[in-house]
Parts: sequence; structure tokens; C-alpha cells
Amino acid sequence: MRLFVSLMVLFLLIGINTKSLAQNFDETQYNALEYRLLGPFRGGRSAAVTGVPNQPNLFYFGATGGGVWKTTNGGREWENISDGFFGGSIGAISVSKSDSNVIYVGGGEQTVRGNVSSGYGIWKSVDAGKTWTELGLKNSRHVPRIAVDPTNHNIVYAAVLGNIYKPSQDRGVYKSIDGGITWKKTLFANEYSGVVDLMIDPTNQRIVYASTWRIQRTPYSLSSGGEGSALWKSTDSGETWKEISKNKGFPEDTLGIIGVTVSPLNNQRVWAMVENKDKGGLYRSDDGGDTWNLVNSDRSLRQRAWYYTRVYADTKDADIVYVMNVRYHKSSDGGKTFNAFNAPHGDHHDLWIAPENSNRMIIGDDGGAQVTYDGGETWSSYHNQPTAQFYRVTTDNHFPYRIYAAQQDNSTIRISHRSEGSSISEDDWEETAGGESAHIVVDPENDDIVYGGSYGGFLTRVNHKTGTVRAINVWPDNPMGHGAEGMKYRFQWNFPIMFSKHNPKRLYTFSQHVHVTENEGQSWEIISPDLTRNDPEKLKSSGGPITQDNTSVEYYCTIFAANESPLVEGLLWVGSDDGLIHLTRDGGENWENVTPKEMPEWMMINSIEPSAFDAGTCYVAGTKYKSGDFAPYLYKTSDYGKTWTKITNGINPEHFTRVLREDPKQKGLLYTGTETGMYISFDDGKKWQAFQLNLPIVPITDLAIKDNNLIVATQGRSLWIMDDLTVLHQLYTGNTAENRLFIPKDSYRMDGRSRDKSKTSGTNHPNGVITYFNLKDFNKDDAVSLTYFDIKGDSIKSFSTKNKKDNKLEVKKGMNQFVWDMSYKGAELLDGMILWWASLDGPQAIPGTYKVSLKVNDKNYSQPFTIIADPRVESTLADMQKQFDFVKDVNNTMDNAHKSIKKIKKIKEQLSAFESQYKDSETVKDLLEKAKKLKEDFTKIEEALYQTQNKSNQDPLNFPIRLTNKLGHLNALISMGDFAPTDQDIAVKNELTTQINVQLDAFNKLVSDEISAFNAAFNNKNLNYLFVED
Repeated sequence: MRLFVSLMVLFLLIGINTKSLAQNFDETQYNALEYRLLGPFRGGRSAAVTGVPNQPNLFYFGATGGGVWKTTNGGREWENISDGFFGGSIGAISVSKSDSNVIYVGGGEQTVRGNVSSGYGIWKSVDAGKTWTELGLKNSRHVPRIAVDPTNHNIVYAAVLGNIYKPSQDRGVYKSIDGGITWKKTLFANEYSGVVDLMIDPTNQRIVYASTWRIQRTPYSLSSGGEGSALWKSTDSGETWKEISKNKGFPEDTLGIIGVTVSPLNNQRVWAMVENKDKGGLYRSDDGGDTWNLVNSDRSLRQRAWYYTRVYADTKDADIVYVMNVRYHKSSDGGKTFNAFNAPHGDHHDLWIAPENSNRMIIGDDGGAQVTYDGGETWSSYHNQPTAQFYRVTTDNHFPYRIYAAQQDNSTIRISHRSEGSSISEDDWEETAGGESAHIVVDPENDDIVYGGSYGGFLTRVNHKTGTVRAINVWPDNPMGHGAEGMKYRFQWNFPIMFSKHNPKRLYTFSQHVHVTENEGQSWEIISPDLTRNDPEKLKSSGGPITQDNTSVEYYCTIFAANESPLVEGLLWVGSDDGLIHLTRDGGENWENVTPKEMPEWMMINSIEPSAFDAGTCYVAGTKYKSGDFAPYLYKTSDYGKTWTKITNGINPEHFTRVLREDPKQKGLLYTGTETGMYISFDDGKKWQAFQLNLPIVPITDLAIKDNNLIVATQGRSLWIMDDLTVLHQLYTGNTAENRLFIPKDSYRMDGRSRDKSKTSGTNHPNGVITYFNLKDFNKDDAVSLTYFDIKGDSIKSFSTKNKKDNKLEVKKGMNQFVWDMSYKGAELLDGMILWWASLDGPQAIPGTYKVSLKVNDKNYSQPFTIIADPRVESTLADMQKQFDFVKDVNNTMDNAHKSIKKIKKIKEQLSAFESQYKDSETVKDLLEKAKKLKEDFTKIEEALYQTQNKSNQDPLNFPIRLTNKLGHLNALISMGDFAPTDQDIAVKNELTTQINVQLDAFNKLVSDEISAFNAAFNNKNLNYLFVED
């Protein structure tokens, strides 16, 4: 019966939406939508840092996915300066010594780990990062170093590592003498080996050192070292090169990665950090590279060489040298001995030391960039950089719902998608289950129970309520250091985990098999054969000829993506990293290979998306970039995998695709995340268009849709969210090219506000009714207004382009967004008025149905909308109504009082003007006495209502507050939460209101009696100054 009902619902859904699939929409029809940066502000990997000589607070760093960042306050805050021009992975930053406004940036990191991203060539700024110009070398892919001639910023060298996945001629040292307009390749080792380090002799710009490195990644291996790895020197400004790694003392057998540096105090002293099997370590030459000595072979300096191997000479002491590794190491005796230190984060990749002050440094590591002014005794924080790299993303059913993701080089997190504060700060997220490479899932029946994986098959269950953690590995045999050959179960670095969409007890995880548990991991059952190619040639130890490196990143022939149909229980789709797709329609009893025949072999199936509208429809995203193929691969089937269609029309041919998601509310609406950003399809994949909007250029690793929100996980810019997909749904109905008011999505009545452009915390959800509208045209003479009405049709607030100040509506031609904060009119705050802990805010709209009207000149457009209660509140709708009535009444009283004070001030000003004009006139002596008495009487009323002696914020501690301040304080108290007023709230309100009304009655009597009499006497004397009653 359940299947029958599902199919009936499915038929109805298809019937509703079939007509809409042919539609496409231009970005101008939805460009008021924005992505919101959630954070967290916890830095991701950086392998490129620099400072600027003699500018102690100015530093730059490049994120390995997040573009270029700048600080002008010593690392307390960072600002991205590449957005709008370029982004993605950054491998090198160099500031000209002859003109610090000139900056060169190279794309593509040298830390070529499993989630490495390539770059987009060379970029240059001549205004310290305000604007950028593209300089070419687009095929460079990875540029680990750029060196600028210290006397001429137009002479620049680029170290091009090149394509790390396949042979390429686009490698070597490239030189430009015209500021990057043209480039000449002056050093080339071979098609497999590019340049990984490069340095100009600080004392002689004609001398340049470079190291070449043979490095290759495949989907199943990393190989560091071999023919082409070498150290080179030029003495003619990079025009010609001589290999100096064949010189006396250097290791004679296979070389790997080499880091090089030159002492600025003695240019004959050259250090080289060398990867070599038996004689690796730190080498030193004291004759400019003619001969070498191994001065230190400590493995802590050279472990995991391909990931580190950077060396730096101190700028003030020729015997001090630094080596980067898991910790950073410092020697003060020329490299013979080292002490190890920790910056705030481990795994260090780059260092810059100020020439004028060697205690001032910036370090780049797996946590971003940190600055020191005391030689490393203290460092700035990396918890101010939204450059986190995330893998997969999911959500729970908590309110507000939380987002779960694993941060590379850090922990997993769960983070609220909105808060009751002004931002998304560290208070709004915490660590959760699993490790840095995890898939994470939340128990469908208990948001506090979370399961998370990590490399090595590590799988944990965390109970956030009790704080308990349990390891539930499928097979707890730690594979660290071993290749994939002989593994009982091959769990990939980023192996999938998922709950059944139909059985909340059924938890799946995946090696080369499908594993399932229904007892929280106490036991696991295998329900599939090996669903991979299981090619023994691709199941070997990884690392290359020198250093092995097996962390499970290169474990191949594994299941990499899986999903269950939301419509049919037991209908599972499974994709492997070696290019197979399997389907079971009976919960694992039988499996069918449904791999697309036209799909290239060895495709990594990165995401699988079964349709929410049709059980036989499924979407697949794949990548082959680790084979050197950067093309997008998206496929769709509508017949359970019997046939497939490639659906990549409109996607840039080098924007490879990691994820595709279907909008569960609108058939045919698809989203895909690529290495370079977002795309959208309105017609079920027939055509794609960019969906970047305000999102920076960054690799997209995963997408999730929750409550009409689109959540975006990035590899270098943390987490982003689009708050209202209903605007896109509504495009399918109506004429979007005309004036149009969209139906606002349901809005929660809860605390919180949104503060834009924080440099240290994420942006909160706007607190209010988000209203979108389209204006076909707009010019300054047009009158445009938005008016919000209650359920009775009474106007609450109106915002207009014609308003001068208050409730001003700013609009433009095309799509617009406005947020009504749900507040009614409050009491007027007078200029200069100082109140102590008081609120003049009007009441918040209570849950219910409302209406908004867009008026464009003489034409009206209206839509209903709903305000809903925060599900966590303890109060009833009746309580909220009582609170509403109370606050409204309080504000009316305060507003009347403040308006009376405003009138009193005007009356006193006019009386004083009268006194000044006629102070020496005997004919109006009686009126002058009367004016003085009136001013005294009005002042007594004013001072009873408000403390006029308060002139600064803490004066109320000296001059006791008066009636309206007291009533404003009561307003602040009652507005906390959603509760009805207490009995004592009501009693104090009545008492204060009575006292205020006494003063207002006295004011009105003065105006009606005394001011009228004064005016009459004034006019009888035919004076040329007339007091006008206000």
C-alpha cells in the first residue's frame, strides 16, 4: 500500500510541473537573491604568505581554495582582495620591494594533497590589491613561487609546477621583463617535472636559484621524486641555468622535492632541504652551491616531504635557519641542531621574515596565516579567516536547524544556520562526530546523536546530550601506512555514510561493499558484493620512489557516493571512485551494474541524487580531474539506469562537477557545484547557466537543501547559504519580466538580527519578512511603496521611495529585496534624548496571516504571507496577543508624552523669543511676566516626564530617570521573549501611565487655557510678533 500511495503522489507531482520544464530564466529575474556567508571563521590551509618591508601591520596570504587576503592591522582582521577578479587556490604571492603597490599572485598550491585544487594563472595588482589584471600562463595550473627583481618590478620570475596529473610542456621557470605582459620559459627539466621553489639572491639580483620536482597524482596514487627533480642556479638573471644538485656533497641517487634559500647576510651560504631515501635532510653550501654538506638528517625535518620541504634564512643572523614541517623548526647554529615550535595550527608550509626585523614574521599552515612580532613567542589567531575547506554537508531537524560538515585539517562541526544574536559566531558551532574527512549523518529521531567517519575506516557515534563517544568501525584494523592491497575492507578517505530515508534505524556505510547496521554499529552486515573494478594494479602502496604515503586518500576501487530513493524504500544507487554505478531495488538482495556506456572509464562518481519526483530518475556527478581531464560530467537516467543522458550543456568545459542536487519542491530545477562555482538549470539539465551571484570563485564540494534553503560547502571559503529558494519556484508561474511581487516565505517570529560585513564572524539570517519584488522599469519620478497589513486589512507600516528619511524605500530597476522587521510603530525618540535601559520599539507582529502590497505609481500588487511562532517558545498565541496589546499601549503613552515634550520645547523657544524681543518694553510688562510663568509651568511638566539634565550616556546614574524612561524600561522588560505581562508589569504600567496622564492633562490645560489667553492678550496689543499655538 505504501508503494501505491508513493506512486500516486508521484503522478500528481509530475502532472503539476510537467509544463514548467521548458522554461528558462535570465539572472536578472532572480539576482536579488544572495548567498550568505555562515562561516565558521576558522582558517583553512595556506601555502603562500608575505609581508611588506617597513610596513609592520601589512601582510597578505593566499588560501588553497579561497583567494587572496590582506590585513592592515597585524592579523587581527583579514579581508579578501581577489573577489570580483579571481579566486580559488593560491600558490604564490610576491610584493615588489621597489614598489609595494605592485603584487604578483600565482594560482595553484604546491601542497598537492588529495583535495588539491589547481589555479588560474598569474594575476597582478598595481594598487595594493584594489584591482587586478590577468597576466596569462593559464595552463600553469600550479605556481608555487613568484620572485620579483628587487630593483625593477617589471622583471618577474614564475615557478610553474604545471599539471600534476599528466605530462605537460607548460612547466618550468618563466621570466617576464615587461611586468607580465609576455613570458619566456628559461628553465625546463622535463614534461613530468615542474618548478617548486625559486629565489633571487637578496644581495645580487642576477643570481637566481630554482628547484624542479617530479610529482604526479593519479586517482589512486601520489608519486614524489624521480628524473627531473634537481636544484638549479642562474647567474645571468634567469636566462640560463646550471644544475647544482650534481655538485660535490649532494645526494647522488633519486631526488624528490627540494626547498632552497639564501642568506641575505652571506650570499655564499645556501641551504637546501632535500627529499632523498637514504641521505635526505638539510644541506648547506658555503660557496654558493659549488659544494654541499649534509648538516641535519633528523626525520622530523623531512617527514612526509612532499607536503612540506620549505627552508628560510633569517634576515639578521646568518646562522639562523627555519624549516617547515608538522611543527616549524629553528636552528641557531647553521642547521646543526634544531628546536621545534608550534604556531597556533600545525602543518606549516610557508614563512616570510621581515628584512628589517626578523622577529616580525607571518607563517602559513593548515590553519591559514598567523602573524608574530616577537619571533614566535606569540601569534595572531586563525579564528578570523573564513577559508575553511569542507567535504560533505548535511543538516538535522533541530530548530534552528544545524549544518554538519568536516573541515579539512581540523575537526567536524555542527553550526546553526541562524542565531538569536547579530552574527554566526564561535558560540553558534561546536565539534561533532568523526574527523577531518568525514561524511556525517544525524539520527533521524534524535538530533543529538551523530555519526561521523574519517580516514582509516574510523567511524564514531557521538551523543551530544550525554557527551559520550563510541567508536563503531566496521572493521577496527588500522590501515595507516599500508597500501590498499590486501585490505579486508577498503574505506576511502571520504567514505560515505547515510541513514535510510524510510527506516530511521537503518544506517549504511561503504567500503568496496555496502555495510548496514540497525543496532547503532554494534554489528554490521554486508549486503553487496564488491561493487568496484577491484583492479589490483591500482591497489598498491602510494608515495613514489622515495617516501611512501598511505593515509587512505589514494585507496582506490572504493564506493565513493551512494543514496537511497526518497520515494521507494530499498532502492539504492551506489557509485565507485573507479567509475561504476550499481543499483538495487530490493534493499541489497540483488544488484545491477547500470554504469552509463558512454561515460569515460575510471570516472570518480562524486555524488548521486535520486529524484524526489520519479523513482526511476537519478542524477550523477562525476570527475576525472585526477586523470588530467577537467571537463564536467553530469548524467541523468529516467529508466532506472537502462539509459543515460549527459547533461552538461552550458557549463564551462573546464569547470569539473562534484555535486548535483535536485530541488525537492520544483521538478526540473537543478543545482550543481563545480570546481569554480555554482550553476543552475531550470529545465532538468537541458541547459545550465551560472548561479554565482555574490558567491566568490571557489571549489564547491557539496550542496544540501533544507527548508527551501540551499547550503553550499566550499573548499576554501567555508559554508554559504541561500535563504529563499521559493523565489526560484515562483519564476515558473507568472510573467517575471513585468512588475511583480513575490510571495514571501514563511517567517519565524524570533530574536536575532543580521549585521553585514563582519570580518570575524558569519552573517546571520535577516530577522523579518524577506520580501522580493521586480520592477520592470524605475526612474526617480516613480512612486514605489511597500505596505504591510494585518489580518483585518489595517496598515501596519509603509515604506516609500518618496519618504525623505523615515521608512525610506530604496529600489532599482529589476529584482529588489526588502526586509520588514515585523515591528509596528514605536514611540518617537527626540533629538538628544538619553534614556537608561529603555525601549521605544513598537510590538512585534504575532503569528498569523498578513498581506504585503507593492504599489508602483497607481498600480497595486498584493501577496499574503505567514508569520509563524518560534517552535521553542513556551507561550501561547493568546499570551503573545496580550504582550502585543501591552507593548502597543505602552508605546502609545510614551509617544504621546514625547510628542508633548516636543511641543513644550517649541512653546518655550517661542516664549523665549518673545521675551528677547520685548524685554525692554513697558507696554507688555504683564505679558513678559506671564511668559516667564508659562515657561516655568511647562518646564515642570517636561521635567516630570523626562530627565532634562541627562547630557551623556551615564548621566542617569547621577540624575534620576523620569516617567517616560521608566515606562520605556518596562517596555524593554516585557519585550524579552514572547510572554504575556505579569501582574506586576500591569500594575507598574497602570501606575506610570496614570502619572504620565496627569502631566499630559496639565499640559493640555496650559495650552487650552493659558496659551490661548496669552495669544489673545498678545494680539490685542497689535504687536508685530505673534505667538502661534502649536
